[in-house]
Amino acid sequence: MMGRLYEFADVLRHHGRKGHLSEDHALGRRGEDIAHRFLQRAGITIVARNFRMSSGAGELDLIGWEDDTLVFIEVKSRRTDEYGAPDRAVGAHKQHNLFRAAREYARQAEVPWENVRFDVVNVVFTTPPSVTHYRDVFSPTAA
Repeated sequence: MMGRLYEFADVLRHHGRKGHLSEDHALGRRGEDIAHRFLQRAGITIVARNFRMSSGAGELDLIGWEDDTLVFIEVKSRRTDEYGAPDRAVGAHKQHNLFRAAREYARQAEVPWENVRFDVVNVVFTTPPSVTHYRDVFSPTAA
């Protein structure tokens, strides 16, 4: 029952966003909403969304805690997976920007770099949406 209410709220929020965001940007935000709830059900406590560096250069989609690990989550959304999985769009340049933003957040939160992890969540808008969570996909020691 609650799942249906959340889905309905997603649809309403998505239609509202389409009024002031591009359709692709609104779809990305809808994917973040879906990923947020998926991760909460998986036991990750989300503490921040769309964190931007003070310089404005990098953004982290979702940030959460799982036990004593600070988890930085990149959410990739697509209408279909016809051209491959959405996470294929997370290349070296994107990883570099994620590391920079994560370092700033971890420094502000006073979390040791050894206690961070990078995950990716794919959201494909099939009916119902398909969600895949990849844990520990980048090594923070490489940053």
